[in-house]
Amino acid sequence: MAWTKYQLFLAGLMLVTGSINTLSAKWADNFMAEGCGGSKEHSFQHPFLQAVGMFLGEFSCLAAFYLLRCRAAGQSDSSVDPQQPFNPLLFLPPALCDMTGTSLMYVALNMTSASSFQMLRGAVIIFTGLFSVAFLGRRLVLNQWLGILATIAGLVVVGLADLLSKDDHQHKLSEVITGDLLIIMAQIIVAIQMVLEEKFVYKHNVHPLRAVGTEGLFGFVILSLLLVPMYYIPAGSFSGNPRGTLEDALDAFCQVGRQPLIAVALMGNISSIAFFNFAGISVTKELSATTRMVLDSLRTVVIWALSLALGWEAFHALQILGFLILLMGTALYNGLHRPLLGRLSRGRPPAEESEQERLLGGTRTPINDTS
Repeated sequence: MAWTKYQLFLAGLMLVTGSINTLSAKWADNFMAEGCGGSKEHSFQHPFLQAVGMFLGEFSCLAAFYLLRCRAAGQSDSSVDPQQPFNPLLFLPPALCDMTGTSLMYVALNMTSASSFQMLRGAVIIFTGLFSVAFLGRRLVLNQWLGILATIAGLVVVGLADLLSKDDHQHKLSEVITGDLLIIMAQIIVAIQMVLEEKFVYKHNVHPLRAVGTEGLFGFVILSLLLVPMYYIPAGSFSGNPRGTLEDALDAFCQVGRQPLIAVALMGNISSIAFFNFAGISVTKELSATTRMVLDSLRTVVIWALSLALGWEAFHALQILGFLILLMGTALYNGLHRPLLGRLSRGRPPAEESEQERLLGGTRTPINDTS
């Protein structure tokens, strides 16, 4: 069945905004500018402030939800309203996980390439699968275990490509290794977030845009408040600002004032995450979760190609192999081999509902699928 113009628009919007989200964050990291008090020119390394901006973008999804609800007012369609009341505090634990995982990933993006960052995020499949068995009582079938093993192999290959890259003009080898490990750690936290959402949130049938916006509100408020103590907490060599603290928001604003293009990059990051969440949710509804997964894989290709074209990283053939293995692992885990086998065999092809199957093998797609 051919796609409609609206479906093509949604798919394109998800691909473009998802790519812009990672690339704009990396673009901001690459800028050099003077800070406050006449400090020397230094790179824009403010991961926690960037995470606050991301949560602001998620928070804006609440506005989209209420606009949709106003549009549906007076009509029989009540899809934008929850079917039962819920306590907004249910979103606090997942939001804390989201806040921690996102902050770690922004720190890691300062240390490694955008393409490795995007590929290594595929590790979430491993931990989500294992946690769903341990805490949700699910049983993984053979293809899901094979998908996990393939994903592990792909991560090893991508990590090996980073190791063989040695030092480049942007990142030292030690920074790259640390960044890669932080990304893997962040995926453990993201997997915990998914399990919490599945166990406590989804049973209330909250509209996805409202869920994303509520988590964004919690993350924005809490992390904004945490910027105050972070301004005084020493971080030594781990810090990227002249004061050597965990985060220096004032230094960030001074750098933005001296280099306005940083503000453009930050606004691109904030706006793209809102549109990406909306497009991702709509693609799953209008097309399928499988289509969403394929588009997310294409996003990795776009980010990688543009990073190479912009000279942000060097070409490593091992990354191609690692990406293909990761792609195979994701496909196996999510059962994308079934339609092909259904056509080759004489058996009945998979039902239409299987296309709407949740991305993570029996668990729901994460409410906040950013990162």
